[in-house]
Formats: sequence, C-alpha cells, structure tokens
Amino acid sequence: MADMTQPKNPPVESRGGETHQTAQDGAPVLTTQQGVPVSDDQNTLRAGPRGPALLEDFHFREKIFHFDHERIPERVVHARGFGAHGYFESNGELEAVSRAAVFKKGEKTPTFVRFSTVAGSKGSADLARDVRGFATKFYTKEGNWDLVGNNIPVFFIQDPMKFPDMVHAFKEEPDRGFPQAATAHDNAWDFISLTPEAMHMVMWVMSDRGIPRSFRFMEGFGVHTFRLVDAQGKSTFVKFHWKPKLGLQSVVWNEAVKINGADPDFHRRDLWNAIEAGAFPEWELGVQLFDDEFAKAFEFDVLDPTKIIPEEQVPVKIVGRMVLDRRVDNFFAETEQVAFCTQNVVPGIDFSDDPLLQGRNFSYLDTQLKRLGSPNFTHIPINAPKCPVMNFQQDGHMAMRNPKGRANYEPNSWGAEGGPRESPEKGYKSFPEPVGGTKVRARSETFSDHYSQARQFYISQTLLEQTHIASALVFELSKVETVAIRARMVSHLLNIDAGLADAVAKGLRLKEMPKPAPAAKPTRRDLKPSDKLSILKNGPKSFAGRKVGALVTDGVDADVLAALSKALKAEGATLVLVAPEVGGVKDSAGTWHDADEKLEGGPSVLFDAVALLPSTDGATALAQLPAVRDFVADATAHRKFIGYAVPAAALFEKVGVARDEGFVPLNKAGDCDAFVAACRKLRFWDRAAAQR
Repeated sequence: MADMTQPKNPPVESRGGETHQTAQDGAPVLTTQQGVPVSDDQNTLRAGPRGPALLEDFHFREKIFHFDHERIPERVVHARGFGAHGYFESNGELEAVSRAAVFKKGEKTPTFVRFSTVAGSKGSADLARDVRGFATKFYTKEGNWDLVGNNIPVFFIQDPMKFPDMVHAFKEEPDRGFPQAATAHDNAWDFISLTPEAMHMVMWVMSDRGIPRSFRFMEGFGVHTFRLVDAQGKSTFVKFHWKPKLGLQSVVWNEAVKINGADPDFHRRDLWNAIEAGAFPEWELGVQLFDDEFAKAFEFDVLDPTKIIPEEQVPVKIVGRMVLDRRVDNFFAETEQVAFCTQNVVPGIDFSDDPLLQGRNFSYLDTQLKRLGSPNFTHIPINAPKCPVMNFQQDGHMAMRNPKGRANYEPNSWGAEGGPRESPEKGYKSFPEPVGGTKVRARSETFSDHYSQARQFYISQTLLEQTHIASALVFELSKVETVAIRARMVSHLLNIDAGLADAVAKGLRLKEMPKPAPAAKPTRRDLKPSDKLSILKNGPKSFAGRKVGALVTDGVDADVLAALSKALKAEGATLVLVAPEVGGVKDSAGTWHDADEKLEGGPSVLFDAVALLPSTDGATALAQLPAVRDFVADATAHRKFIGYAVPAAALFEKVGVARDEGFVPLNKAGDCDAFVAACRKLRFWDRAAAQR
C-alpha cells in the first residue's frame, strides 16, 4: 500500500537534506521567466557549500526580484535606439564546445536587434560621436539569450562601481542641461582625464568608429569574456564578434555635423529603407575561442573589459549569420519596450569573473523594473520567450499569465498536477569554477596597464585615421573651458604616442607641454600593430548597400541616367534622384522621372557618392543656387567620388573646385561602369583635405 504521507512526486536525495523534486512522471520542466530550464530550485549559487552567495545567480535574483514586486520611463543610457527583427542561422562550428541549442548546425533562431547611441536622449541626433549599442535577443528553444554589446570591443571603466559616475560625467552637465549627446564638455573630460583605464576606449571613440556611416556598416562586440560549456561540462573562454557582410564604413566629422542638420534620423531611416527595399542587412557571428593556458600566458588579463585580444593572436571563427529582414510593427511596443539583460544566458553559455560583467548582471533587472513598471516585463510580446515558460511566479502589475491550479509553490504533494519541477539533466548549470580568496575591495594588479593597448590601437591605424583621431581630440578638448583638464589629457596622450600628444597640444595651443601622466605600468612598445583594428585597412570589396545622389535637371541624358541606374542596381547600390523641384524632371528622350529629393532637402552629405548630370541649360540655372554650391563643395571636401556630365564643369568653376582622379566623366552610357567601379573604394582619400 502506498505511503500516503509522501507526495506523488517523491523527493530525491540531496547533500544537505533539502527536498528536490525532479521533472518526471509527466511533470513539466521548471524554467526561469526567460524560459531557461532550472537545474536546482532549492539552493542559491555559492562560492563553495559554505561560501558566500554569488552575484551572478540569475535564477535566484529573478525569483526574489519577482516576489519582491508581486504587489504592484526613457532609458538613462542607450535612449535613442532603433530595432529590427531577423534570424540567426548556425553553421554548427560551436557544437563541439557548447551544448547550447542555438549553436546546433542549421538551427534557425528568431532574433531582435536594437542599435543605439549611448549618451543622448530619445530626441538626440543619430550622428553624434558616441559608442553605439548593438544588443541582440536570441529567442532560442531553451530560453532567451541576450548578447548586449557595443560597436566597440572595450569599455571606459573596469569596475561597475564607476558606471554611475561615468554616465553622470558624460551626460549633459546638471546645472545647465547641455550639451546634449556630446562628451565635448568639461565634466566628461575631467572624469576621463582622472580615469587612466579609459584611455583605450578613448582611442576607439575618437577614431572613425565613433561616427559610423550606418548600423549596416558597423561591427558589434560582446565586449566581455564569456564561457562556452559543452555537454560534459568542459569550459572554453569566448569573445563574440559581429562582422557586417557589407564591410565597414564611417563618415567624416564635418559630414556628421551636416547630416545631423539635414536628417537627424539618418541611421534609423537607412535601416528602415534597406529592409523595405529587400536589401536585408547581414552580419556574421564570429568567436575568439581560447583556454585557461592562453588566458594565463596572454599579455593582459582576459577579465579586464578595457582590453582586447588581437585577431592576429586568436583568429575569429565564423559560427553563423544573422539577417535582419523585418521591421517592427510598432516602435513603442517593440523597440522601446524591449528589455535586454546580460544575465539572460542559456545552457551552454556562462559568465566569466569580469567584474564589469558581474555588475551588469546585477543592474539590468532593476533597470527594466524602473522603465517598464513591473516584474512582468517578460509578458510583453517583444520580451517573451518563444519556448515554454513554467514557474510559480505570480501576480504583480500587468500579469498576462499566472500558474494554473492550486499549487503556487514547490515542493508540493500534487505530483504532475503540482506544476513544474527542476531538471538536473536539462537545467542550467553554472560552470563549477573553483573560487577562493579574501573578501576585499581591490582592483587586480593585472588590470593596471592602461596605455599599452591604447597605443597598439593608435599605431594600427593608417596615417589618415591617426589624423582623424588627433582632430577629434582637438575638437572635443577645445570645448573644455578648463585649461588644466586639456593639459591633463595631453599628459595621458604622451604615454600613448608622442606624435599624437604633440599634434593635440599644438591644435589646442597649449603654452607648454605637460609631463607624462604617472602610469601604474609603463607603456609596452613591443605590441605589434593589428590591421583588423583599422577601418580603412578592411574596406569593402564592392559598393553594395551604398547610395549615389544624382543631381538632375530637365534634359538629363536619358542613356546615361538609364545606364547609371542599371550599373548601380547590378552592384547592389541605390540611385537617388535629386532635382530642383521634388516633382521631378524630363530627360532628353522626353521621359518623366519623379525626384526622390528636392535639392535643398537632399544635400550631398546624405550620399556615399554623387553624380552631377545637368543639361547645359540646367547647369546654368543650378549655378545660381546656394544649395548647389554646398552640394558640390561638400562632396569634394568629403572626398567622395563624383561622376559628372560635361555641363557640370560650369558648376565646378562656380564653386571653385579643381578636378582630380576622383572626378569621373559620365559622357556616355559606357562610362557608368567605370564610375561604379571607382566608388568601391568609397572615398578618394588622396584629394587634398583643404580643397573646397
């Protein structure tokens, strides 16, 4: 006769004597709110059985967080964002090192990506010099995995304690409420100049990486070191990379300023239009894999979020591709309400002891509660997992679902009807990394080299890119009113590169060169340049995904216009017609062409290259218009390739520009292929920068 004192789902033996009921006899598997299977619902994650609880215990934090809020705004950072739906398709290269279902060969996982700037408000412009967020939510069969990264692989700070200070310093100054979406002010550079660990990221943000051409031409990085764990529990360190299939591209600063005036939604519009046109943006997911032996031998600490591992030392292996093929149906419901949490991982993906990552894992839940108002933010469709979610969390504001039946706790006596149970086989298990040491508030000495990789990044750039970094620093520091802060920054630059420091000091006209800033460790001069860190050394092989702005008038050569359109379409690029009136123009054959932009609303800064195709009479009329002079002068100054018909010579004379090899004649239809081929280089960098 059955023992009536025992529940239908009998407990299993445990080391501490607590009751564990596992998923068997028809009981469903217990999951987190993200749909991740739970392996142990009785014990928090600790540093040893008698050790302290660990901050990264996302199951405990979610469970207690939800309980704390059962009785029932704009993002502080990354407020200006734009998102799209897509999918990730795995090639199976990670099956041997991770048990995660998302990495199985051929697995196709729905995704949602949100790109963003960091410092500005929702109403700021897209082309601010800033870090760009690159956050991806994978709706896997085992729960949601959020890879919450940036377009820069390092961060300003090493410890999460400093995150509020960093953001406060970078945001508008509190007494005056400006500048918006800019670090070109005293507070930002005061903080940076007192934070040597920020110098590596300063080099990245002041480079062309800080002003990308669009999201589609931007790399993404997971920033931190993570772990992959296989079915046997073996761990491999990993760093995640997103590589855009269209290649890398940025704008120049003068161009960014003018784009913000002409179209502050430039990045948003670009992504929207690309998906609308069926030119779906695509990235390859790459990983750097390494073991404990490499980590111990590497020149820097792999847990330091201000450091990279150069691709020459650990090549990036491509493990799949992501395609964005669907726009949101409602911006607020999806892009604004999407909630990313670094703690959202699935079985087979785990954390490292990177202190900044550990702090982010703690912070994000509170952020989502503040913004979305309820612990039930996972009930919002954009955040809801696409796999079964089974647990006993209940009630609270905006609850869209609650447990069914009498049981809202476990262990209980009701068997399969008593609800979900933990699953040691399917559930998430943290990598059992040995932990020991004295509880202290201290920074590891292995984090103390603040200048060597900053120098490596700088010397990896082309001379032109180095010039852009110096110019960016001069511009930003010229907005700093306190001379001592300017000088302090130059003292740090002396530890990176003397030539850079000299260029910035001269650009600011400092009265005297400061002494180098004290350094915890001397700058290493033996680190080799890494070509992968340069945009110009990794240029695209085609003009695909770009736009040509063609300035046309009545009488435009019909054959040339048709040939240019055909050549660009074959390249995967877009032709945009800019005309004096938005209604359009009639070509030399009498065919009408609707214009895409009116001249004053379609300046050359919006295009990757331009074609000047006026008729003789049209050129005479255009030469009198200030907007035309800006169109031609800016295209020239920004070193764009310029295709032109013979009548356009009058415009060059009027503006006062001299033609060079970046000016390509378009006198007949056959010339268009040569123009498009030239455009594959994106810009004619040999043009004198001062030419206007």
